[in-house]
Formats: sequence, structure tokens, C-alpha cells
Amino acid sequence: MCVCIHMYGLTSKTSNKLVMTSVAFQDHITRTLLHPNDPLKLRGNRKAPPHTKDPQGRGRVKEKGLQKQDGHEEREYVLDPAPPCLTLAQKMGLVPSPARRLTEDEWTQVKARSVEQGESAQPCAICREEFRLQPQVLLSCSHVFHRACLRAFERFTGKKCCPMCRKEQYETRVIHDGARLFRQQCATRIQACWRGYVARKWYRNVRKTICPKDKRLRRKFFEAKLQELNDSFVRYCHTDVEAFLSDIDRSLSSSRRVFQQLERKLVLEPRESDWDRIQSQAIQRDVWDCPICLTALCSPSRGTEAQRSTHRQSRRTVLLSCSHLFHQLCLEALEAFCVDSTPTCPLCRSAYDKRLI
Repeated sequence: MCVCIHMYGLTSKTSNKLVMTSVAFQDHITRTLLHPNDPLKLRGNRKAPPHTKDPQGRGRVKEKGLQKQDGHEEREYVLDPAPPCLTLAQKMGLVPSPARRLTEDEWTQVKARSVEQGESAQPCAICREEFRLQPQVLLSCSHVFHRACLRAFERFTGKKCCPMCRKEQYETRVIHDGARLFRQQCATRIQACWRGYVARKWYRNVRKTICPKDKRLRRKFFEAKLQELNDSFVRYCHTDVEAFLSDIDRSLSSSRRVFQQLERKLVLEPRESDWDRIQSQAIQRDVWDCPICLTALCSPSRGTEAQRSTHRQSRRTVLLSCSHLFHQLCLEALEAFCVDSTPTCPLCRSAYDKRLI
């Protein structure tokens, strides 16, 4: 009788254990495989970060990228929800428990490894675009992606694995390294543009004030200065420009007349001996064509006396004090055409006295 009771107790304990084991496995399969999004799985542990809630207490997460809220510095936070409660099978040790969450020190090491690899300075591996001010996430494997790109990748593949190293069941953390780098680059570009503007302005001022050493540049420098002075003179001159130029022309004409009068006083009338010397020079030059009409002159040393008298009656020849010969009529026509009161020789442009030969 006692043996039967003992055997019955062992059988009941074994059956109870089998029942508990089967129930634990059934609960685990239901919560993890058949219904992964069951609310019971996330019950009591899913809490949003305190700084992502609505200030009015509604619990609505703001999706505004990397904007600063209430003047506070942007903070980093873990994006994944808190791990679900352990199932009965995990508590009994029948199924291995999920890996523990990374601590703050471990996240610091992951971020240091990401900074050392320059993940935030490189484009996103999914969309191949710079991070700039777009929200970015850091995975527990130290890879960085756009937050929207990672969501699209997970939705497209249907599983949670890193696009770079294929690590599964990673944790994500919102960071702002790409935004800080982009702000630094923008500040550097703005400073470079401003310094370039200041340098170019200073250089233009130097070129306007300091004379260069190169001859060509020095010539251009003085030409620009002279042009600037002329422009300022014309701009601030209140008189009529045409009247001003007319006054200049009258002044030049009066000066020219004064100098011509001085030249006439200095020119002495040749004497008889001088005329003989001038005539001998004309004969030695041996030019017997009038330079004005280009016809033959009467040569005093060639031809018979009858020929010379006939030619002398038709067109007489004039000898100038500069030893040039012309037809009398040609020279008188030139003198009548000349504007100056004192005509000059058509060949040597010097003042002259004339004599018929």
C-alpha cells in the first residue's frame, strides 16, 4: 500500500513538471514566434525617453530632426524600447534569455570606435548622401545611418540586421555627430568667404594707393591716376566744356602768332652776295622741276638765250632764300591758300625771302 502511494506521488510530480514545461514552451512560442507584436510582450516596460515627450504630458514623440528644444543642448538617447518581460520558459531556463542592454559606458566605447572610423564624416551607406542636419542613429556595431534610411531598410528586408556587417538584433542610439560636423563645415566656409572678401578688398585698396615696381604695371597705375584726376576735374568743372576748349584754342593761336613774329624778326634779308651763293646751291642741286606743279623750270645755266627769254615770259621762276626753286604763279597760289600770315617753304617748312630769276 505504501509503495503504491509513493509511486503515485512520483507520477503526479512528474506529470506536473511536464505540464509546467509544456505550458512554458507554449507561452514562449505564442509570445515570440506567433505573435511577436503582442501587447502582453511589451507590457509595463516600454517607455519613451523623457526628453522626447510632449511638454503637455501627452506622450507624443516629436519628429523634428535635430532641432534644439527649449534652448537645451541636443542629447543622445537609446531609440530601442525596453526589453520585454521574460517568458516563463526563459525564467525556468528552458530557453536562453535575450542579451542584456548596453550600458552607458559600453555606448561610449561604441561611439568612440565609430568616431575613430570616421562614420559620421562619411556619407550614409544606404542612400550615399551626407548626414548634414538629418537625424542619424548609431548601431551597437558602431555603424551610423540616417534614421529614415534604416527604417526603410528594415521595412524592406523584413528583418533587423545591420546593412554593413549583418549583425542581428542590434541596438540603436540617436546621435548628432553629423549635424555638428556639418555646422563646423558651414562655419568654416563662411569664415573662408569672409576672409577672402576682406583680403580682396585690402588688395584692391593697396593697388590703388601703392605704386607697383613693374614698369608695365607702374605705367597703368599712373595712367589710372591721371584718368581719375581728369574725370574729377571735368566732373567738378562748372563751365561749359566746349567754351573751355575754345579758350584753349584761342590761347594757342595767339601764342603761335607771337612766336611767328619773333621768327620774322630773327630772319635777316639776304644780301646780293648771299643770293649768288643761294643760286649756286640751287644749280648744284640740279633739280629743274617745280615741286608744286611738277613741270619744268627755266634753268639759268642751260639752253640758249632765246629759249630762256621765251620760257621766262611764259612762266617765271622764283628762287627762295632756302635755295629751292618754284614757279612764281605756283608759289603765289600756295601763299594765297596758306592760312598762316607768314608762309613757309613747301619743302623745308622754313621762312623765306624770294627773288625772281
